[in-house]
Amino acid sequence: MSDALHIVGGGLAGSEAAWQAAEAGCDVVIHEMRPAVGTFAHKTGNLAELVCSNSFRSDDDVHNAVGQLHWEMRSAGSLIMNAADRHRLPAGGALAVDRHGFSEMVTSLVRSHPRIRVESAELTSLPSSGDWIFATGPLTSAALGEAVRRVTGEDSLAFFDAIAPIVYADSVDMSVAWAQSRYDKGETQDERTAYLNCPMDKGQYEAFVDALLAADAVDFHEGETAGYFDGCLPIEVMAQRGRETLRFGPMKPVGLTNAHRPDRKAYAVVQLRRDNRLGTLYNIVGFQTKMRYGAQTDVLRMIPGLEAARFARLGGIHRNTFLNSPRLLDDRMRLRKQPNIRFAGQITGVEGYVESAAIGLLAGRLAVAERFGLDASAPPMTTATGALVHHISSGADAATFQPMNVNFGLFPPIDAKGGRRNRRERYAAFTERAKRDWNQWLGQRTETAA
Repeated sequence: MSDALHIVGGGLAGSEAAWQAAEAGCDVVIHEMRPAVGTFAHKTGNLAELVCSNSFRSDDDVHNAVGQLHWEMRSAGSLIMNAADRHRLPAGGALAVDRHGFSEMVTSLVRSHPRIRVESAELTSLPSSGDWIFATGPLTSAALGEAVRRVTGEDSLAFFDAIAPIVYADSVDMSVAWAQSRYDKGETQDERTAYLNCPMDKGQYEAFVDALLAADAVDFHEGETAGYFDGCLPIEVMAQRGRETLRFGPMKPVGLTNAHRPDRKAYAVVQLRRDNRLGTLYNIVGFQTKMRYGAQTDVLRMIPGLEAARFARLGGIHRNTFLNSPRLLDDRMRLRKQPNIRFAGQITGVEGYVESAAIGLLAGRLAVAERFGLDASAPPMTTATGALVHHISSGADAATFQPMNVNFGLFPPIDAKGGRRNRRERYAAFTERAKRDWNQWLGQRTETAA
């Protein structure tokens, strides 16, 4: 594999990039530092290990931007979406997965692919020759981060990610909690009961917020400032923004009816989402936290139904690094100062498992197209993938660049033919156009390759 495409990082983006390149006929070497070098958040040496959540969010490809991204990836033969579909858990309209089965499947398929070799080693520099994709994710090692800064002349931007706790299902008091998906979403009974709900009255909610605000939390190192991504705020930071913030966020009571007391409306509700296929583990939805472990158990056991909760994993916080991509990367995700190097995944400034894998998919495909002398242009920004790439490469303001989930605000506007469209009609028009344009872009590459 002397002329192989080299991919640094075996997370979702790196694994997807490797799969796409190998399936297109390119030899690939993945350089993954785990398990030789561990991280704060990872627990195994598997590829594509899921850390912060087990949810790929909405699977609705008609009215939801991330659902459209799912659709685009599936149509492009995505390894990550295949594994997610194979290890899907009931979660209403969302795509949640058994995290262990998911990563084990990705690891098995990648390691057994005849064109892929996985090497356990930490890279600490940016190579000056060869074709490389760096998909090191939010936990890029300090040495490699420093190498990036030396080459780019930029200070890497940083924010902090917080991880939600996981509870053993048999420790939840089901005489208090009940099973129900919000608004009873899901086609089957199993899907509609993939969530457990813990109700709070006003007094319990107020006491809980007081405890959150008083809890002992992790301190930051000298010189570090917390620039949280708004989609992954610690619950105590949300509480600091106002006493009602949690009640209108992860603890909103709407769309839920207490099976034990259907005549009484809860003031707030804590939801737990199934975390594995066996249903033995549940994560506390939206409860990322930086509380210290002792304080964390005390505060979380104030939640009705969790008084005797046992935790398979407590929440935590870690530093998350990403590039100022609008300043540093072109629309093919190549480093402007060193175009033999591409970046993919969360380090580019996309947020979320699906977005990271989608950028990995695209990076792998573009790298192969360029090597084989084919059309290596990015997909149109009318597609979900193209909208993301446009945002991180040129659409966002470099001076204020922050991580972004895919959303319809990144898509070019739709003309309201025949009068003003409501939101659902507008979103359906976005996805109809995206599917058409994605199929055309994907088809052109298939014809060219043939």
